[in-house]
Amino acid sequence: MNVAVLSDIHGVLPALEAVLAEPDVRAADRIVLLGDLLAGPMPVETLERLQALGDRAVWVRGNADRELAESARTGGTFVPDPIFPWAARQLRPADLPVLDALPLTVTSGDVLFCHATPRNDTEIVLVDSPPERWAEVLDGVTASTVVCGHTHMQFARFADRRLVVNPGSVGMPYGARGAHWALLGEGVQLRRTEYDAEAACRYLVSRSAYPDIEEWADYFVRNPVSDVEALRVFSGRGTSST
Repeated sequence: MNVAVLSDIHGVLPALEAVLAEPDVRAADRIVLLGDLLAGPMPVETLERLQALGDRAVWVRGNADRELAESARTGGTFVPDPIFPWAARQLRPADLPVLDALPLTVTSGDVLFCHATPRNDTEIVLVDSPPERWAEVLDGVTASTVVCGHTHMQFARFADRRLVVNPGSVGMPYGARGAHWALLGEGVQLRRTEYDAEAACRYLVSRSAYPDIEEWADYFVRNPVSDVEALRVFSGRGTSST
């Protein structure tokens, strides 16, 4: 079985469409969505596109999905990101039970899928986290492969004989420009879909009602943060709402 893994789309519909157009994604038996799907410039449109995948899609809850539903219900601005409360206000009442129902983890065979770690949707573990940190967050996990997102940086490494895979971020990558994802099948492939960032920025500016969409698109789509910068920020932090 071939499984395409997409994480951290963050409402960037042009990036999602570019990945879904990939032949290997179109041919995949399953598409696993690792959370943080909607918190961005086109939340409702992104949700509708993902729902159109039907039974091929396997959904996992990200911290932003949980927090977005909470913010939509309460009007809370507890996430220090200006686009977040705006995205929450775009959601329709029928969208909230969809987010509420998402599971923390999904297991398929000997592979466990989660957003951040198997026990928590905000914990941070990185490619250079020490063995002791990996042992802590994977305590009690029996799966031989763990696939997680949250930090927006691709990697594959062993942690005490377990293979850990992070597909990176479709919509807000840290590192090279493009939409990052992974393909699981005969081995693990870390993939990057190149797409026209300028056209994507124009699309977002024309379709999103977010007031600061031009600045947002420039920062996250046209000029993404480097992996070195992201690692510098993340290092030493135990939890985060990414």
